[in-house]
Amino acid sequence: MITWYLLIALIVIQRLVELAIARINTRRLLAEGAVEVGAGHYPLIVLLHAAWFVSLAVFVPGDSFIDPILLGVFVLLQLGRVWVLTSLGRYWTTRIITVPGAPLVRRGPFRFVRHPNYLIVEAEIIVVPMIAGAWELAVIFGIANALVLALRIRVEERALAVRRA
Repeated sequence: MITWYLLIALIVIQRLVELAIARINTRRLLAEGAVEVGAGHYPLIVLLHAAWFVSLAVFVPGDSFIDPILLGVFVLLQLGRVWVLTSLGRYWTTRIITVPGAPLVRRGPFRFVRHPNYLIVEAEIIVVPMIAGAWELAVIFGIANALVLALRIRVEERALAVRRA
């Protein structure tokens, strides 16, 4: 049986591995002539996600009931996350990195949704606290993340507009 703190620890480990992959991809892309856009709001995203994790650990009791249906939804979201990461491959980063002249990725979930990773992240931020019944955290961080993503998507859309033409 999975416990709340074990679930949070597993998610933190997953995110740390993803950050390591993102750093490798970012360094390589920048070395190849890619350009970062919107770096100014990146610390806000990091702060928001860090606050989310801290809130999950501090405000949700470790012995909370784990809703198996919502845990299943989270597992499905992780499959979607893997689909996005593998579809982007070497282009996946946690930053907005654009490679001038490179074609946009149009495979995997990108055939259906323009920003599938952001959709998945928003769903995770809401679903994870709900797994333990922490609907207040789901609402607070769901709204906060949606606001940050609105800014990020505008910046990313502007950066990709040249490549869409």
